[in-house]
Amino acid sequence: MTELRKRAASNPTIRPATVEDIPALVALENRTFSSDLVSARSFRQLMTRGNAITIVDEVRGRVRGYALLLFKKKSAVARLYSFAVDRAHRGRGIAKALLAETECVAVGRGCRFLRLEVRKDNAPAQALYRKFGYREIGTIARFYEDRMAALRMEKRLVAEGSRPPGAVPYYPQSLGFTCGPAALMMAMATLNARIEPNRALELRLWRESTTVFMTSGHGGASPFGMALSAHARGFEAEVQVSDRRTLFEDGVRNPAHKEIVRLVQQDFLDEMRKHRIRLTVGRITAASLIRECRAGGVPIILVSAYRIDRDRQPHWVVMTGFDERFIYVHDPAVDWKGRRTTTNCSNMPIAIKDFERTARYGRARQKAALVIRERKAGV
Repeated sequence: MTELRKRAASNPTIRPATVEDIPALVALENRTFSSDLVSARSFRQLMTRGNAITIVDEVRGRVRGYALLLFKKKSAVARLYSFAVDRAHRGRGIAKALLAETECVAVGRGCRFLRLEVRKDNAPAQALYRKFGYREIGTIARFYEDRMAALRMEKRLVAEGSRPPGAVPYYPQSLGFTCGPAALMMAMATLNARIEPNRALELRLWRESTTVFMTSGHGGASPFGMALSAHARGFEAEVQVSDRRTLFEDGVRNPAHKEIVRLVQQDFLDEMRKHRIRLTVGRITAASLIRECRAGGVPIILVSAYRIDRDRQPHWVVMTGFDERFIYVHDPAVDWKGRRTTTNCSNMPIAIKDFERTARYGRARQKAALVIRERKAGV
C-alpha cells in the first residue's frame, strides 16, 4: 500500500479505501447497478481479511468511483472484480484514471496480467477496456444474475520476454492422459501455422509416444516418443533429461509393467539414434529453458501436477514466454466442471524461484524437457 499512497499524493482524488467508505461504496453500488451488487459485508470482508485492494475516487467527501482488485497467492494474474463510476460524474475521465491506477497497483503487487469480466451488453465499458489494450479471451454464458453473458478480457501489464501474446495457440487435452500430445500440438502449431491441433492428431500422437503403463490406467507420453513424432512431422527436436534412468518408472507399481516401460523407452532411444535426434543429459534450469525460448525453440516441460492441483501424475506443459520473475506456460489440463478454465490454464505463471521444485517428478525428482525447433534447411 505504500506505493499506492505515494501515487495518491500526486492524484489527490484517488486513494485507498477504508472500512469508513463502505456506506458510500454500497450507495454507489445501488445507484449504478440493478443486480450483482457487492454487499457491505463483502466489502468489509475483502478489506479486512481478503487478498484484495479497493481504491476510490473521492472529492469533497463524495465517492465518485471505485475499483476492487483481487489477488491470488503465488500468481502473476490479478482480477478486476468490480469497477463502478457514478453516473452523475461520468465523462470526466474518472474511469480512465481509476483503471490506470488499478493497473499500477497490480504491477506493484508483482502481477503481470490483469483480467476482468464485463457484461456482453455493456458496449461503453468494453470500448474503454479495449482502448486500454485489453483483449477478449473468452465468453461466459449466463454469468450475471439476470443470465446475461460476460466477456472475459485480459491485458498483459509488462512486456513479454519472448513471443507476443497469442503466439502459442491454446489446446486443452481431451483425455486425462494426453497432456503430452496436447502440449506437443501447441508447440508445433507455434512454429508451423499449417499444424491444426485437433482430437484426431492428439490421439495419434499419444499412440506414437505412449509409455503404455502408469500408476493406473493408460500410460502418459514419453519425451522420447514425442521427439520422434515431431521429427516425423518436419521439426527439429531435442530431448533433455536430468539422468539416464527410465522415466516414470516410480509411477508404475507392477514389476511386469515396469519392465514394459523400460523396453518402450529403450525402443524410443534406439529410434532416436537412427534419426540422429539429440539427447542431452544434464541440468535443466529456468535459465536454460529461457535461452531455448530466446533462440526460437518451444520447450515442453515435465512438471509435478501435485504442485498445481494435488494430482501425483507426471504432467506436460508448453512454455509460452518469460520475464524477469516468471516462466509462463499453457497447461492443457482444463477441468470443465471445476475452476480450471482455459483462462486459468493459459499463460499460467511459474515463479522462476519455484521452478526447481515444480519442474520435476516423483521420488527420484527426475526432470525432462522436449525442445521443438524449426528444422534447418538440409537437415
